Amino acid sequence: MPAGGSEGGRPRSPAGEATAGAHRRSYESPLRRQQAALTRERILAAAVEMVHGFPTWDWGALTIRAVARRAEVNESTIYRYFSNERRLRDAVMQRLQQEAGVDLEGLRLESFGDVIARMFEYLASFPAQPPPDEPTFADIDRRRRAALVAAVTEAAPGWSEQEAAVAAAMLDVFWNVPSYERLTVTWEFDVARATRAVHWVVRTLSAAIRAGDGPDGPDGPGGPDGPDAPDRPATS
Repeated sequence: MPAGGSEGGRPRSPAGEATAGAHRRSYESPLRRQQAALTRERILAAAVEMVHGFPTWDWGALTIRAVARRAEVNESTIYRYFSNERRLRDAVMQRLQQEAGVDLEGLRLESFGDVIARMFEYLASFPAQPPPDEPTFADIDRRRRAALVAAVTEAAPGWSEQEAAVAAAMLDVFWNVPSYERLTVTWEFDVARATRAVHWVVRTLSAAIRAGDGPDGPDGPGGPDGPDAPDRPATS
């Protein structure tokens, strides 16, 4: 079509083209981009606040509608920045990881203990929901703790009660349903592979206990070479 001709039967002048371009530039102005960024941050902050208030890590209540109410925006506004609920939850999880100081891309085995420490410190800021007061489960937990502490104390009679309790607690981590579900569901291990994995960890912990390498040993938190050890004067 020749320049200055018609489009859809209507003439389009160069001045009209300039006006349309100006409107597009105005719509995409830095101020509008800044306002959009602030709105997105408002939505994300509201969602993160909701997660901080959840008694458990069940995100069933983290919905578009609930976040819209918390952020005081329309649901359509949220969909403008997050195309669906999964996108919103992914953004929330990324923000939580940033708050906790966890960098999965740079994870190294030698620094994994520090990552766990930061994660536990961060999780302590969330409300803790105690398990239901079911006498049957409470009784089996009490008996299981006592049995594990007794087993550790027999293998390491020189350990303090605190050291024995910590070692017993680490063994108890693998003696519960969530650990089994984590191995078989999240990691997709069959029962045999999950069992071998737990046997390996238990053998490793048992060997450390019998060797006297406990949580307050030389490299433990309370040991002379551990992270909580007091600064020692430099020697010449």
